[in-house]
This record gives sequence, C-alpha cells and structure tokens, in this order.
Amino acid sequence: MQNALLIGLSRQVTLSRELDVIANNIANLNTTGFKGDGAVFEEFLSPTARAGQLSGANNRVSFVRDRATWHDLSQGTVQQTGNPLDVAIEGRGFMVVQTPRGERYTRNGAMQVNATGELVTSEGHKVLGDGGQIQLQPTDRDIVITKDGSITVREGSSAKTSSLRGKLRLVDFERATQLQKDGSGTFMAPAGVSPQADIKSRFVQGAIEKSNVRGVIEMTRMIEVTRSYTQVATMLQQQGDMRRSAIEKLAEVPA
Repeated sequence: MQNALLIGLSRQVTLSRELDVIANNIANLNTTGFKGDGAVFEEFLSPTARAGQLSGANNRVSFVRDRATWHDLSQGTVQQTGNPLDVAIEGRGFMVVQTPRGERYTRNGAMQVNATGELVTSEGHKVLGDGGQIQLQPTDRDIVITKDGSITVREGSSAKTSSLRGKLRLVDFERATQLQKDGSGTFMAPAGVSPQADIKSRFVQGAIEKSNVRGVIEMTRMIEVTRSYTQVATMLQQQGDMRRSAIEKLAEVPA
C-alpha cells in the first residue's frame, strides 16, 4: 500500500510539472517569436522499494521522474504588419540582442527605436548588428531592411541617395536544441554551444513571426493532464481510506 502512495505521488509531481509547461505555452500564445516547450519524463526504478517480499530485480517498484524540458524550434506563422521596422526570419537563424545579462538570441523581430535612437526589440533589448548597436537618426525615413539584414535609410526630406545604418547580425547554432530560455522570447547559449554566422536564413521586412504554440492542442493537453491528476488524486484518496479502515478494524480486535 505504501508503494502505491509513493507511485501516485511521483505521478502527481510530474503531472504538475507538465501542467506548468502547458500553462506557460498558453500564456505566450500571442508572444512574438515565442517557441513552445514540452516536458520529457522517464521511468525510475527504485533501488530499495519492492513490490513484494522477494528482493529480485523484477519486483523493483517503477516511478516516473521529470527528465527535462525541450524547446520546439519549428517556424511560427509569419504575419504581415506593414511596419518597416518589423522583420520575420525565414530559416533557423536568430537575431542577437544585448540584455543586462549579456548577449541573447531571439526570433522576436518586432523592433522599434528608443529615445536615444537605438534599434531595440519590443522588450527593450538593443538589437546588435555586425558592427555593434544600430543607431538611427531622427531625420531618417524610408527605412529598408533587405533579406540579408542590411538597413538603409534616406536622410532628411531632400535626400535622394540611401545611407547604410548597419546590418542585423544573424546567427545559427549547430546544437540549437541545447539553447536555454532566458525570458519569454530570448535564449542563452550554455557553455560549449557557440553561435555561428547564418548565411542561409533571410529576413522578411514588414512582418513578424508569431508564436509557434498551437492553442487548440495545448488546451487539449491541459484537459488531459488535469483529468489524469484528478484520477491519481482519487486513487490516493481510496488508498488512504483503505489504510484508515484497516487501522480501525485492527483497533477493534480484542487484546
């Protein structure tokens, strides 16, 4: 009976973890460039608990354990916005941004210009180009961002030639699945994972990449996990009732 309680508890812990992952996906359903997560679980054979009196390997009790969280890096839907500072990335690449915690990588191409003329993301992170931060002037107009990330503008109302303001830095990773999330739309590279210049991906001006979370599927998963959690809770309640009943009957036995 004790083993059943422990197994049920381990299952509830993992279901709670999976529910957290699903809830975070749903919360970021409309976050630009967000990549959904999934949970990975594995079987854990207890080195001590046994299903019966025998001590053989076949009687070891099997639990479930939270192994890891994985990132779905598939392409999200590209939505046209018409904003000249918005860009979507077609391909595996990431833009590079400067945060208070260091360089980070993002697919959030909803950019704007801050009070000092720097190009930043919607989260306020400075967008980095091949030569560092990208600076725009108050008189810049007719902004064009080419497929390779080059940013050209016309200076003032009378300018007839274009001026280059920088080139968006685009990187890729050989082991992108090992990137770690550092916020709703940014990733950090752990030790041993280095960015490489991406020459295959392309920018699409006037568009953004929406979250790749599929709302209907996530809601279905949430219902399934909630039901499973309830079923386990019912089983644990029944086990508790059985134990209480056994104790009460033992107490009635004459000494």
